[in-house]
Amino acid sequence: MPTAPGGTAAPEADAETARAALALGDDALVLSHRLTEWAGDAPVLEEEVALANLALDLLGQARNLYAIVGDEDALAFRREEREFRNLQLVEQPNGDFAHTIARQLYFSVHRELLYAELAGADREHPRLAPIAAVAAKALPELAYHRDHAATWTVRLGDGTGESTRRMRSAVDALWRYTGELFEPIDGLPTGLIDPTAHRDAWLRRVGGVLEEARLALPDAGAAPDRDAWTAGAGRQGLHTEPFGRMLAEMQHLHRSHPGASW
Repeated sequence: MPTAPGGTAAPEADAETARAALALGDDALVLSHRLTEWAGDAPVLEEEVALANLALDLLGQARNLYAIVGDEDALAFRREEREFRNLQLVEQPNGDFAHTIARQLYFSVHRELLYAELAGADREHPRLAPIAAVAAKALPELAYHRDHAATWTVRLGDGTGESTRRMRSAVDALWRYTGELFEPIDGLPTGLIDPTAHRDAWLRRVGGVLEEARLALPDAGAAPDRDAWTAGAGRQGLHTEPFGRMLAEMQHLHRSHPGASW
């Protein structure tokens, strides 16, 4: 029986499928928590609701993916920092609203591309049926996430001088974390997902949004080369400094009252 980090068992999935589901679930959980940090601080009331809905969508995706692996509470609250396999991009602090939007644009465009492929992956790889089902269900949500991020990117990028400056700063600052989007995901069959094809499609879509916003891709975007980005190591359990603080806050209540029921 496969065992996930934290000692939880995965009775319904083989070990490789469980590893892939864990990485994808960690991405969704961590970004969901980051978005909930806007509660009470969003720039307008409408965005307070919108960001909360995005977070709930991602939380639901995380729960469905964790269910493939084992006990969702144990996976979320009892693992240590090095046991998480999320992308470094999603753990980056919210910063100002422009940074949150740039992070959401980069992630949601790629996740929609990835899930569009995974939604039909079980036809060639039956063992991926649990992940394929989650991906298919999540695609409409991700289309909304992508549209929301694109709309705000254009609104801020082609807005006032101050909003343009902030959006450009966010696009540039988070670019270094996007290289990890195109790294292979442990547990997915070799050849199932083509990182190069995803990179090219992602650059076209993100580039199109930035062009409409009258912003340019960072210089590295001119040559879609793997070496154009600083590749992250989140998939190997190596995280940036802000992640440890975020994880401590997220797990505090559960760890302070082990075994409590509500």
